[in-house]
Amino acid sequence: MKYNMNEWLADQLNSPVKKPLPVLSFPGTQLIGKNVEELVNDGHLQALCMKAIADRFDTAASVSLMDLSVEAEAFGAKVLYSPDEVPTVQGALIEDEEQADALKIPQVGAGRTGECVKGIREASELITDRPVLAGIIGPYSLAGRLLDMTEIMILCRIEPEMVETVLEKATVFLMDYAKALKEAGADGVVMAEPAAGLLSPDLMAEFSNPYVERVRAAVEDENFLFLYHNCGTVVPLKKELADLNVRAYSFGNAIDIEEMLKALPSDRLIIGNIDPVGVLRNGTPAKIKEETTKLLERCGKYKNFVLASGCDIPPLTPMENLEAFFEAAEEYYKNR
Repeated sequence: MKYNMNEWLADQLNSPVKKPLPVLSFPGTQLIGKNVEELVNDGHLQALCMKAIADRFDTAASVSLMDLSVEAEAFGAKVLYSPDEVPTVQGALIEDEEQADALKIPQVGAGRTGECVKGIREASELITDRPVLAGIIGPYSLAGRLLDMTEIMILCRIEPEMVETVLEKATVFLMDYAKALKEAGADGVVMAEPAAGLLSPDLMAEFSNPYVERVRAAVEDENFLFLYHNCGTVVPLKKELADLNVRAYSFGNAIDIEEMLKALPSDRLIIGNIDPVGVLRNGTPAKIKEETTKLLERCGKYKNFVLASGCDIPPLTPMENLEAFFEAAEEYYKNR
């Protein structure tokens, strides 16, 4: 089912009762009896995982895996896999300007990107009662994984041309990848650009925002929503975030999300930001209900606030913890 995402966004803003929208996919491995390594390498399993989560939890949309190693691996980066943990990029692929110039832009389908497109295609056929949102990494965050996250911070100052070379190639690929996910049936994309949260305002404006905007402009329309996720310490970057031509943001638990609700326009959806590890993964159901209710009591008064996790919820998060999160939201809106 194809959704008019302009209407969906308006419903999220105007509805007095809002369904949570956590970044919830990996815990579905528990529901389908597979491990993380099997899941990330098989698009069919990804679709089954998303469907199992959608059947279990009443979310505002179905969000695919937030695996920030997929695109770097397509470029040739080495990735470390684990049965119980999300894959991670190991080492730098690019160490000098010559390697940056020689970097080839992969075709969509390289590495595991083909499986991710397959997963979205199948998930969009299985899940018809809510939008299906695909996940991709942001340009600067991808460049950081190719150059090394610490090194890119230095290179932005001393060798900006080299960073821009990598960013340009990353952005071209991400535009193609986002288009493929859209063609596969996704109703939108969640772009994770957490590394930009480490930048100063001037560097974010130069090395992240313009490239994010190019990806957004390539795919967003009334039937496809671009949602921007940054789980960094973004409060000092309020102006730069507001400058993005973005209608929906997801923020992590590193910040007081009410500051962003006050700073950003009220017609932009602000999603967040229960700690996915310290609270949802490692907390008790009672603690989760307490933290979730406290956040809703502070931020539920803002019409553009939607409850969510601050970032991707870990694979082994207990189901009873997730149930406590959703129960707290249901009780809050029932008692308003």
